[in-house]
Amino acid sequence: MAIDGRTTRLSILVTVSFVLLGLIGTRLWFLQGLEQAKYAAKVDSSHTKTERLAPERGRIFDAKGRVLADNRHTRTLTVDWGVLRRKVNRDTLFKRLAPVFGVTEMSLQQRYEPCYGRPAVPKCTTQSPYSRLVPLPLIENVSEERINYVLERKEDFPGVDVRQDWGRVYYFAPTASHIVGFMGAITKVTAKAYAAKGYSPDERVGQFGAELSLEEVLRGTPGSRTVQVDALGNVVKVIEEVPAVAGNDVQLTIDMQLQQYAEQALDTELRIRRNLPYTGDRSGAPPNPYDKKTGHRTYTYKGIDGRTYDYPPYVSFAAPAGAVVVQNYTNGQIVAMASYPTFDARWFNGGVSPEKLAQIFPTKDPKTGGKLNPDKSTLVNRAVQGNYNLGSSIKPFVAWSALDIGLITASTWYNDTGTYKLRTADVTACEQGAKCEFKNATSRATHKPTVYGPLRVNDALAVSSDAFFYNLGEDFYNLNPEHTLLKQQLQHFGFGNKTGIELPFEWQGRIPDNQIKKDLVARGVLGKNEVPRLVVGDNVQVAIGQGLMAATPLQLANAYATLGNAGKRMKPTLVMRIFAPGVPDKAAAVADLGRGHVVFDNTRGTVAETLNMPPDVYDPIMNGTHRVIYGPGANGHATTGETLFKGFRVGGLHGKTGTVQGAASLPWNDSSAFGSFVSDPKHPYAVVAFLEKSGYGAAAAAPVVKCMYAAIFGLTGMSSVQISNPLDVTSDVPAPQRALPNATCLRPGALTVRD
Repeated sequence: MAIDGRTTRLSILVTVSFVLLGLIGTRLWFLQGLEQAKYAAKVDSSHTKTERLAPERGRIFDAKGRVLADNRHTRTLTVDWGVLRRKVNRDTLFKRLAPVFGVTEMSLQQRYEPCYGRPAVPKCTTQSPYSRLVPLPLIENVSEERINYVLERKEDFPGVDVRQDWGRVYYFAPTASHIVGFMGAITKVTAKAYAAKGYSPDERVGQFGAELSLEEVLRGTPGSRTVQVDALGNVVKVIEEVPAVAGNDVQLTIDMQLQQYAEQALDTELRIRRNLPYTGDRSGAPPNPYDKKTGHRTYTYKGIDGRTYDYPPYVSFAAPAGAVVVQNYTNGQIVAMASYPTFDARWFNGGVSPEKLAQIFPTKDPKTGGKLNPDKSTLVNRAVQGNYNLGSSIKPFVAWSALDIGLITASTWYNDTGTYKLRTADVTACEQGAKCEFKNATSRATHKPTVYGPLRVNDALAVSSDAFFYNLGEDFYNLNPEHTLLKQQLQHFGFGNKTGIELPFEWQGRIPDNQIKKDLVARGVLGKNEVPRLVVGDNVQVAIGQGLMAATPLQLANAYATLGNAGKRMKPTLVMRIFAPGVPDKAAAVADLGRGHVVFDNTRGTVAETLNMPPDVYDPIMNGTHRVIYGPGANGHATTGETLFKGFRVGGLHGKTGTVQGAASLPWNDSSAFGSFVSDPKHPYAVVAFLEKSGYGAAAAAPVVKCMYAAIFGLTGMSSVQISNPLDVTSDVPAPQRALPNATCLRPGALTVRD
């Protein structure tokens, strides 16, 4: 029986063995037969690699072919994230790489973990900003020699590779940096949108200026290269290659010589305004309002922060910022657009530490750690983003609005007594403290509101009578139930809407109506005691460019350009032409535009709207704005600009000053505006300047405009445009000071002839 039991067990084992062998055989047949192709493909794919071929980005030129943005080949050392997962592998690799490339192990560790070695940095995040979907970019702009050293020793540097790319070159930075812009990595906020357009997570894209707004024109189309590699990652053969297609080249309307001059004039005048001595009159630092109770000039002011401030007899202008715009009114081309404070776009080209960038471009006040004062914001193009009251520089457009609908005629008289009392305001509201009386600017002789006497519209423009326009503001308010007629008229000049210029972040401006005011109250921009609808006083303020009315310097320039163009409003543009890729050079940093293939021509511009400008409407405005520059005034009062422009050798110049009342009506908070155009077909330009917290329109903004015309008409010299010196990475400022080669043009009465 025992023998029979062993036999049975042996039989079972044999049977099980045959079954298992059968199963193994069946599986082998299945893998080698039916699924042979599938697993062969997997084996092949493990020995192939597909890499993205970056396209050469389109270049950016100025109106005369100067190369504002160019390209250079770059090599970036990358490493596979999987290799870095274990700390021991990461430390070993970084220790080997650091001496080869002349960097510190710390800097490499911080690429993987930003907070490495920085425990004291507040709110430091350990999460890397780089995508895990592509290798980590470890070192940029590496030499071919060092790259080859590493690739020839792949067993010592596992996971390391090189990415061929293009880097951006800005030859003339910081000039025009607000216009040209800069490049940067795709952010978390924009990643999804760029992915939908086929971008790789490791691509650099436009972040500001034309680099951002023209991203799709400049980018080009990436290619790909699939290669077979051996176990060490060496390329055995190329399987497939799809070449990258370069992006289109773009010619801007900017003339870099005039652009450079505009930046110099703006910087110079702002510094002058900041350093004015106290003279006791309007030519120096502003004195405090005269205190009748104490008999001397001291002033206590309760700020919006609730604190009480005691000011000395005078306070210097802060003059922190401003903008200049020069527009060709026949085609809408912007030939110069300056914004201050400015910056050097090369700070963002790589190689600058995050700490250095945070020092140069702080997001918080370096002293207090609180919110950064907006006056000091550098990465803001104030020409298209500035949220400004316009002061009296808006008056020509209010005048047109009234003449166009027949509210007044060229011969309508108004007696200016220095003050204006609302005729239709609610009496009870006035008695309860609502503002129902408005005044002209204070006379230096009488220290009372200036009395201009009987005026027509051209006279009112020449001497800048507020009361004349207060009256129009109230009349407009009562012309329709929605109180929107003045708004509708001003919109014909482009106010209250984006111009559509090819720049990012443009602000649309604001002309108030019931809904806009309601929203401002709801958002806490206006006080809770404000009525959440338009009242007559709001419209009166709009008529002199104050209160809730606001616009950008570009919108103001386009409005003056419309006057210069006899009512034809053009769409402002920065793009003159777009070329097929590969426009050749004819000199260093100068393209040969004549040999480029034009795919888009915008030299004629686009008409946005044609306004009604018959002589009985147009002539009074032309007369008044010309008198602002050269006189005469009215009823013994001089015009606001004739002292500055006395003897200035430019004919056909028209303009209007604007002094924008600042916080608490303190004179050092007043901002300065000046709008202008030239009725000269050989020089069809409109020029606008706005200087924040710099004083009277005739004292700060108008001199800058005067200098711009001196340059345009050849009355003063402009510096030639030179390729910039290398960026000073030890500097602690976004851009160096810019100074006019000859500041004579800023002085009153100067003829601005060549020295």
